[in-house]
Amino acid sequence: MSGSQLPPPLPPETRTVGQLVAESIRLYGNHFWRVLPLGLALALIDQVSAGRPTGSQALILLACAPVLSLAYLLACLIAHETDWTWSTFWRALGAGTVAFLPVPFLALVYALPAVAWLALVGLVVPAVIYESLSFRAGFARALRLARADYIHALGSLATLVIVFVLTRLVLVVLLHGQANATARIAAFLADLVISPLILVGAALLYFDQAARVRYSPDEQPLQRG
Repeated sequence: MSGSQLPPPLPPETRTVGQLVAESIRLYGNHFWRVLPLGLALALIDQVSAGRPTGSQALILLACAPVLSLAYLLACLIAHETDWTWSTFWRALGAGTVAFLPVPFLALVYALPAVAWLALVGLVVPAVIYESLSFRAGFARALRLARADYIHALGSLATLVIVFVLTRLVLVVLLHGQANATARIAAFLADLVISPLILVGAALLYFDQAARVRYSPDEQPLQRG
C-alpha cells in the first residue's frame, strides 16, 4: 500500500536469520568505510592461497588465525561501542585465535563442520570484549550463548557464509567479464567487499544469543577479568 511503513524490526531475542542478515547489511552500509578494510584479511589470505594444494591452503589459513581473529574483534568494536582495555583486547584476540585453530582442518572435510564449530565457540570474541571476561570464562560464556539457541546460531552463520559465497561468485563473474580484470584481481575485490558481511553478522549474532540466554533459568554469574 502506498505510503505504508515497514513493521519495526524484531528484538534480538526473537530476531530471525533473515533479519540478522538484513541488519548486518544495514550495519555494513552505515559504517562502510570502517567495515570495508576488514575484508583485507580474507582477501589477502585468498591471494596467498590461490593455486596451492588443499593441504597448503589449510596451513596458510591456520597461520593466519590471529589475523582473522583481529578482523572479527574489530568488527565487534564497530558493531557496538564498549569500554575496553588493552588487556581485554589481547584476551579477546587470543581467545578468538584459539577458537579458530580447528577450522582449517574441519574445512578440509566440508564447510559445514567448520561453521558448526564456530557457531559453538566463535562468540568467545564478543563475549570477552563486551563483558570483560577472563580467557576461561569467555569460552564458558560462548558455550552458554550457543546452547541458548544453537539452531539460530548455526543457521545464521551458515546463511552468512552462503550469501558470501554466492555473492562473491556473481561479483567475480561480473568483474572478470565486464571490466576485463584478471580472475585474481576480481577475486581480491570480491573478497574485500563481501567478506566483512560475515564478520559484522557474527558480531550481531552475539546480541541475539545474549538476549536468548537472558531468559534461561540456568544462567550463572560470570568470572570477569
